[in-house]
Amino acid sequence: MYSKFKSLGFLSLFILMAFYSLQDLQLIYPDHFPKPVYDFKKNPLKQSTIDLGRKLFYDPILSRDHTISCSSCHLSDQAFSHAGNHLSKGIEDGIGDRNSPVIFNLAWQKTFMWDGSVVNIDVQALAPINHPKEMGEDINVAVRKLNQSKEYKMLFYKSFGDSLATSERLMKALSQFQLTIVSANAKYDKVKQGKAKFTASENKGYQLFKQSCSSCHSEPLFSTYEFANNGLSYNSELKDYGKWNKTFESADKMMFKIPSLRNLAYTYPYMHDGRFKTLNEVLEHYENGIVKRPTLAKQLEKPIVFDPKEKEDLLAFLATLNDSVLVSNPEFQNK
Repeated sequence: MYSKFKSLGFLSLFILMAFYSLQDLQLIYPDHFPKPVYDFKKNPLKQSTIDLGRKLFYDPILSRDHTISCSSCHLSDQAFSHAGNHLSKGIEDGIGDRNSPVIFNLAWQKTFMWDGSVVNIDVQALAPINHPKEMGEDINVAVRKLNQSKEYKMLFYKSFGDSLATSERLMKALSQFQLTIVSANAKYDKVKQGKAKFTASENKGYQLFKQSCSSCHSEPLFSTYEFANNGLSYNSELKDYGKWNKTFESADKMMFKIPSLRNLAYTYPYMHDGRFKTLNEVLEHYENGIVKRPTLAKQLEKPIVFDPKEKEDLLAFLATLNDSVLVSNPEFQNK
Protein backbone atom coordinates (compact mmCIF):
# COMPACT_ATOMS: atom_id res chain seq x y z
CA MET A 1 0.00 0.00 0.00
CA TYR A 2 2.83 2.34 0.76
CA SER A 3 4.25 2.21 -2.78
CA LYS A 4 0.79 2.92 -4.18
CA PHE A 5 0.35 6.01 -2.04
CA LYS A 6 3.97 7.13 -1.59
CA SER A 7 3.21 10.64 -2.86
CA LEU A 8 0.89 11.24 0.07
CA GLY A 9 2.05 12.88 3.25
CA PHE A 10 2.33 10.75 6.39
CA LEU A 11 -0.85 12.11 7.96
CA SER A 12 -2.85 11.68 4.78
CA LEU A 13 -1.51 8.15 4.38
CA PHE A 14 -2.45 7.29 7.97
CA ILE A 15 -6.00 8.63 7.46
CA LEU A 16 -6.35 6.70 4.19
CA MET A 17 -5.12 3.46 5.76
CA ALA A 18 -7.51 3.94 8.68
CA PHE A 19 -10.33 4.55 6.19
CA TYR A 20 -9.61 1.31 4.37
CA SER A 21 -9.33 -0.63 7.63
CA LEU A 22 -12.88 0.43 8.51
CA GLN A 23 -14.47 -0.60 5.21
CA ASP A 24 -16.86 -3.55 5.25
CA LEU A 25 -15.43 -6.73 3.76
CA GLN A 26 -17.22 -9.64 2.14
CA LEU A 27 -16.69 -13.23 3.27
CA ILE A 28 -15.06 -15.17 0.45
CA TYR A 29 -16.41 -18.63 -0.35
CA PRO A 30 -16.89 -20.69 -3.55
CA ASP A 31 -20.02 -20.81 -5.68
CA HIS A 32 -20.85 -24.39 -4.65
CA PHE A 33 -21.25 -23.26 -1.02
CA PRO A 34 -24.65 -22.11 0.25
CA LYS A 35 -25.22 -18.60 1.56
CA PRO A 36 -23.94 -18.19 5.14
CA VAL A 37 -26.54 -18.14 7.89
CA TYR A 38 -24.61 -15.59 9.98
CA ASP A 39 -26.06 -12.08 9.74
CA PHE A 40 -23.08 -9.93 8.78
CA LYS A 41 -25.27 -6.82 8.86
CA LYS A 42 -25.17 -6.99 12.66
CA ASN A 43 -21.38 -7.35 12.77
CA PRO A 44 -19.90 -6.30 9.41
CA LEU A 45 -16.45 -7.67 8.70
CA LYS A 46 -13.69 -5.09 8.91
CA GLN A 47 -10.00 -5.79 8.47
CA SER A 48 -9.05 -3.91 11.63
CA THR A 49 -11.53 -5.93 13.70
CA ILE A 50 -10.43 -9.21 12.12
CA ASP A 51 -6.83 -8.32 12.99
CA LEU A 52 -7.84 -7.52 16.55
CA GLY A 53 -9.72 -10.81 16.78
CA ARG A 54 -6.71 -12.75 15.55
CA LYS A 55 -4.46 -11.13 18.16
CA LEU A 56 -6.98 -11.90 20.91
CA PHE A 57 -7.34 -15.47 19.65
CA TYR A 58 -3.63 -16.10 20.11
CA ASP A 59 -3.16 -14.10 23.33
CA PRO A 60 -3.16 -15.98 26.67
CA ILE A 61 -4.09 -12.72 28.40
CA LEU A 62 -7.70 -13.95 28.28
CA SER A 63 -6.92 -16.79 30.69
CA ARG A 64 -6.62 -16.40 34.44
CA ASP A 65 -2.91 -17.27 34.66
CA HIS A 66 -1.91 -16.05 31.16
CA THR A 67 -0.99 -19.57 29.97
CA ILE A 68 -3.91 -20.60 27.73
CA SER A 69 -5.24 -18.88 24.62
CA CYS A 70 -8.07 -19.82 22.27
CA SER A 71 -5.39 -21.20 19.95
CA SER A 72 -4.16 -23.61 22.63
CA CYS A 73 -7.11 -25.89 21.84
CA HIS A 74 -7.69 -24.75 18.25
CA LEU A 75 -4.37 -24.96 16.41
CA SER A 76 -4.22 -23.57 12.88
CA ASP A 77 -2.00 -26.39 11.56
CA GLN A 78 -4.51 -28.93 12.92
CA ALA A 79 -7.51 -27.39 11.15
CA PHE A 80 -8.24 -25.52 14.37
CA SER A 81 -8.64 -28.67 16.43
CA HIS A 82 -6.48 -30.08 19.23
CA ALA A 83 -5.24 -33.20 17.43
CA GLY A 84 -4.15 -36.08 19.60
CA ASN A 85 -6.05 -34.90 22.67
CA HIS A 86 -9.24 -36.64 23.75
CA LEU A 87 -10.40 -33.67 25.83
CA SER A 88 -9.49 -30.00 25.83
CA LYS A 89 -6.70 -28.91 28.14
CA GLY A 90 -6.69 -25.74 30.19
CA ILE A 91 -5.01 -23.75 32.93
CA GLU A 92 -3.24 -25.49 35.80
CA ASP A 93 -3.35 -28.83 33.94
CA GLY A 94 -7.13 -28.71 33.92
CA ILE A 95 -9.02 -31.06 31.61
CA GLY A 96 -12.20 -29.93 29.91
CA ASP A 97 -15.43 -31.85 29.46
CA ARG A 98 -15.24 -32.60 25.74
CA ASN A 99 -13.03 -32.87 22.70
CA SER A 100 -12.21 -29.47 21.20
CA PRO A 101 -14.58 -28.90 18.25
CA VAL A 102 -13.18 -27.51 15.02
CA ILE A 103 -13.95 -23.85 14.31
CA PHE A 104 -13.88 -23.55 10.53
CA ASN A 105 -16.96 -22.68 8.43
CA LEU A 106 -18.70 -21.15 11.44
CA ALA A 107 -20.64 -18.69 9.26
CA TRP A 108 -22.84 -21.62 8.17
CA GLN A 109 -23.73 -22.73 11.69
CA LYS A 110 -26.63 -21.64 13.89
CA THR A 111 -25.54 -23.32 17.13
CA PHE A 112 -22.18 -23.97 18.75
CA MET A 113 -20.56 -26.42 21.15
CA TRP A 114 -21.20 -30.17 21.06
CA ASP A 115 -24.54 -29.67 22.84
CA GLY A 116 -25.65 -26.54 20.99
CA SER A 117 -25.83 -24.59 24.23
CA VAL A 118 -24.54 -21.44 22.50
CA VAL A 119 -26.76 -20.01 19.76
CA ASN A 120 -24.70 -16.96 18.73
CA ILE A 121 -21.06 -17.05 17.65
CA ASP A 122 -20.72 -13.47 18.89
CA VAL A 123 -20.89 -14.73 22.49
CA GLN A 124 -19.44 -18.24 22.08
CA ALA A 125 -16.01 -17.32 23.47
CA LEU A 126 -17.57 -16.65 26.88
CA ALA A 127 -17.89 -20.40 27.41
CA PRO A 128 -14.18 -21.33 27.29
CA ILE A 129 -13.05 -18.07 28.90
CA ASN A 130 -15.30 -18.64 31.93
CA HIS A 131 -14.87 -22.43 32.11
CA PRO A 132 -12.90 -23.14 35.32
CA LYS A 133 -10.90 -25.95 33.71
CA GLU A 134 -10.21 -24.20 30.42
CA MET A 135 -9.31 -20.50 30.60
CA GLY A 136 -10.79 -19.92 34.04
CA GLU A 137 -11.16 -16.14 33.77
CA ASP A 138 -13.96 -13.77 34.67
CA ILE A 139 -14.88 -11.86 31.51
CA ASN A 140 -14.88 -8.56 33.42
CA VAL A 141 -11.33 -9.19 34.60
CA ALA A 142 -10.27 -10.07 31.06
CA VAL A 143 -11.72 -6.79 29.78
CA ARG A 144 -9.97 -4.88 32.56
CA LYS A 145 -6.63 -6.37 31.53
CA LEU A 146 -7.21 -5.33 27.93
CA ASN A 147 -8.00 -1.77 29.01
CA GLN A 148 -4.69 -1.62 30.86
CA SER A 149 -2.78 -2.41 27.66
CA LYS A 150 -1.61 0.48 25.47
CA GLU A 151 -1.41 -1.86 22.48
CA TYR A 152 -4.96 -3.05 22.89
CA LYS A 153 -6.21 0.51 23.42
CA MET A 154 -4.81 1.37 20.00
CA LEU A 155 -6.25 -1.76 18.37
CA PHE A 156 -9.72 -1.20 19.84
CA TYR A 157 -9.57 2.41 18.66
CA LYS A 158 -8.76 1.29 15.11
CA SER A 159 -11.63 -1.20 15.18
CA PHE A 160 -14.41 0.63 17.03
CA GLY A 161 -13.56 4.33 16.90
CA ASP A 162 -12.58 4.63 20.56
CA SER A 163 -10.07 2.82 22.72
CA LEU A 164 -12.43 1.26 25.25
CA ALA A 165 -12.45 -2.53 25.42
CA THR A 166 -15.81 -4.03 26.39
CA SER A 167 -16.99 -7.61 26.63
CA GLU A 168 -19.25 -7.09 23.61
CA ARG A 169 -16.41 -5.73 21.49
CA LEU A 170 -14.08 -8.49 22.66
CA MET A 171 -16.62 -11.13 21.64
CA LYS A 172 -17.33 -9.52 18.27
CA ALA A 173 -13.65 -9.22 17.42
CA LEU A 174 -13.05 -12.88 18.23
CA SER A 175 -16.07 -13.94 16.18
CA GLN A 176 -14.98 -11.82 13.21
CA PHE A 177 -11.62 -13.56 13.01
CA GLN A 178 -13.17 -16.99 13.43
CA LEU A 179 -15.85 -16.31 10.81
CA THR A 180 -13.12 -15.73 8.21
CA ILE A 181 -11.74 -19.26 8.76
CA VAL A 182 -13.31 -20.90 5.73
CA SER A 183 -12.32 -24.40 4.64
CA ALA A 184 -13.11 -24.61 0.92
CA ASN A 185 -9.85 -25.55 -0.79
CA ALA A 186 -9.76 -29.34 -0.57
CA LYS A 187 -9.54 -31.59 -3.62
CA TYR A 188 -13.31 -32.11 -3.35
CA ASP A 189 -13.79 -28.36 -3.88
CA LYS A 190 -11.48 -28.35 -6.89
CA VAL A 191 -13.50 -31.21 -8.39
CA LYS A 192 -16.71 -29.25 -7.85
CA GLN A 193 -15.10 -26.28 -9.58
CA GLY A 194 -13.96 -28.40 -12.52
CA LYS A 195 -10.29 -27.96 -11.65
CA ALA A 196 -9.58 -31.61 -10.72
CA LYS A 197 -11.02 -35.10 -11.06
CA PHE A 198 -11.53 -37.89 -8.56
CA THR A 199 -9.52 -41.05 -8.99
CA ALA A 200 -11.50 -44.23 -9.61
CA SER A 201 -11.21 -45.18 -5.94
CA GLU A 202 -12.20 -41.70 -4.75
CA ASN A 203 -15.22 -41.69 -7.03
CA LYS A 204 -16.37 -45.10 -5.77
CA GLY A 205 -15.95 -43.82 -2.24
CA TYR A 206 -17.96 -40.72 -3.15
CA GLN A 207 -20.85 -42.90 -4.30
CA LEU A 208 -20.67 -44.96 -1.09
CA PHE A 209 -20.64 -41.74 0.92
CA LYS A 210 -23.77 -40.44 -0.82
CA GLN A 211 -25.55 -43.74 -0.19
CA SER A 212 -24.66 -44.20 3.48
CA CYS A 213 -23.40 -40.98 5.05
CA SER A 214 -24.78 -37.90 3.33
CA SER A 215 -28.08 -37.65 5.23
CA CYS A 216 -26.18 -36.40 8.29
CA HIS A 217 -23.00 -35.16 6.59
CA SER A 218 -24.49 -33.29 3.66
CA GLU A 219 -22.41 -31.59 0.99
CA PRO A 220 -20.64 -29.23 0.64
CA LEU A 221 -20.10 -28.50 4.34
CA PHE A 222 -20.29 -32.23 5.15
CA SER A 223 -22.62 -31.70 8.07
CA THR A 224 -26.19 -30.57 8.52
CA TYR A 225 -24.95 -29.05 11.81
CA GLU A 226 -28.06 -30.52 13.40
CA PHE A 227 -28.05 -32.95 16.35
CA ALA A 228 -28.18 -36.73 16.35
CA ASN A 229 -27.70 -39.78 18.52
CA ASN A 230 -25.17 -41.79 16.54
CA GLY A 231 -25.26 -44.82 18.79
CA LEU A 232 -22.32 -44.10 21.07
CA SER A 233 -22.23 -45.78 24.45
CA TYR A 234 -22.65 -43.52 27.47
CA ASN A 235 -19.38 -42.19 28.88
CA SER A 236 -19.90 -42.79 32.60
CA GLU A 237 -16.69 -40.99 33.52
CA LEU A 238 -17.76 -37.74 31.85
CA LYS A 239 -21.47 -38.21 32.64
CA ASP A 240 -22.26 -36.70 29.28
CA TYR A 241 -25.68 -37.15 27.67
CA GLY A 242 -25.18 -34.34 25.13
CA LYS A 243 -28.02 -31.84 24.80
CA TRP A 244 -29.84 -33.53 27.69
CA ASN A 245 -27.21 -32.18 30.10
CA LYS A 246 -28.65 -28.71 29.42
CA THR A 247 -32.32 -29.29 28.59
CA PHE A 248 -33.19 -32.42 30.64
CA GLU A 249 -35.61 -33.30 27.84
CA SER A 250 -35.79 -37.04 27.15
CA ALA A 251 -35.72 -36.41 23.39
CA ASP A 252 -32.27 -34.83 23.76
CA LYS A 253 -30.55 -37.77 25.44
CA MET A 254 -27.26 -38.64 23.68
CA MET A 255 -27.90 -35.96 21.06
CA PHE A 256 -24.67 -34.30 19.94
CA LYS A 257 -23.96 -31.81 17.19
CA ILE A 258 -23.01 -33.52 13.93
CA PRO A 259 -19.40 -32.60 13.10
CA SER A 260 -18.14 -31.83 9.62
CA LEU A 261 -16.16 -34.55 7.83
CA ARG A 262 -13.81 -31.98 6.38
CA ASN A 263 -10.17 -32.16 7.48
CA LEU A 264 -10.39 -35.49 9.27
CA ALA A 265 -6.68 -36.08 8.69
CA TYR A 266 -5.93 -33.16 11.00
CA THR A 267 -8.62 -33.47 13.66
CA TYR A 268 -8.28 -36.87 15.35
CA PRO A 269 -9.36 -38.31 17.75
CA TYR A 270 -13.04 -38.37 16.86
CA MET A 271 -16.42 -37.93 18.60
CA HIS A 272 -17.37 -35.55 21.42
CA ASP A 273 -15.09 -37.36 23.86
CA GLY A 274 -12.32 -38.27 21.42
CA ARG A 275 -12.86 -41.99 21.99
CA PHE A 276 -11.83 -43.11 18.48
CA LYS A 277 -8.23 -42.61 17.39
CA THR A 278 -8.67 -43.65 13.76
CA LEU A 279 -11.30 -43.53 11.04
CA ASN A 280 -11.23 -47.32 10.90
CA GLU A 281 -12.42 -47.33 14.52
CA VAL A 282 -15.23 -44.96 13.53
CA LEU A 283 -16.33 -47.27 10.71
CA GLU A 284 -16.14 -50.24 13.10
CA HIS A 285 -18.49 -48.40 15.45
CA TYR A 286 -21.12 -47.97 12.75
CA GLU A 287 -20.83 -51.63 11.82
CA ASN A 288 -20.68 -53.28 15.25
CA GLY A 289 -20.82 -50.72 18.04
CA ILE A 290 -24.15 -48.95 17.78
CA VAL A 291 -26.07 -48.79 21.07
CA LYS A 292 -29.81 -48.67 20.45
CA ARG A 293 -31.71 -46.08 22.44
CA PRO A 294 -35.07 -44.34 21.86
CA THR A 295 -33.32 -41.29 20.39
CA LEU A 296 -31.05 -43.23 18.00
CA ALA A 297 -30.95 -41.71 14.51
CA LYS A 298 -33.28 -43.64 12.19
CA GLN A 299 -30.46 -43.99 9.64
CA LEU A 300 -28.58 -46.13 12.16
CA GLU A 301 -31.31 -48.59 13.08
CA LYS A 302 -29.42 -51.00 10.85
CA PRO A 303 -25.61 -51.14 10.98
CA ILE A 304 -23.61 -49.57 8.15
CA VAL A 305 -21.43 -52.32 6.71
CA PHE A 306 -18.64 -51.91 4.17
CA ASP A 307 -16.40 -54.64 2.85
CA PRO A 308 -12.61 -54.04 2.98
CA LYS A 309 -12.43 -52.61 -0.56
CA GLU A 310 -15.39 -50.33 0.07
CA LYS A 311 -13.75 -49.04 3.25
CA GLU A 312 -10.59 -48.31 1.28
CA ASP A 313 -12.57 -46.39 -1.33
CA LEU A 314 -14.59 -44.47 1.26
CA LEU A 315 -11.44 -43.44 3.11
CA ALA A 316 -9.92 -42.36 -0.21
CA PHE A 317 -12.89 -40.06 -0.77
CA LEU A 318 -12.78 -38.68 2.76
CA ALA A 319 -9.13 -37.79 2.16
CA THR A 320 -10.29 -35.45 -0.63
CA LEU A 321 -11.91 -33.31 2.10
CA ASN A 322 -8.56 -32.45 3.71
CA ASP A 323 -7.73 -28.80 3.12
CA SER A 324 -3.96 -28.26 3.10
CA VAL A 325 -4.49 -24.61 2.12
CA LEU A 326 -6.42 -23.99 5.33
CA VAL A 327 -3.77 -25.39 7.65
CA SER A 328 -0.95 -23.43 5.98
CA ASN A 329 -2.74 -20.12 5.44
CA PRO A 330 -0.69 -17.33 7.08
CA GLU A 331 -3.81 -15.18 7.43
CA PHE A 332 -5.04 -17.58 10.10
CA GLN A 333 -1.75 -17.92 11.96
CA ASN A 334 -0.26 -15.89 14.78
CA LYS A 335 1.40 -12.66 13.68
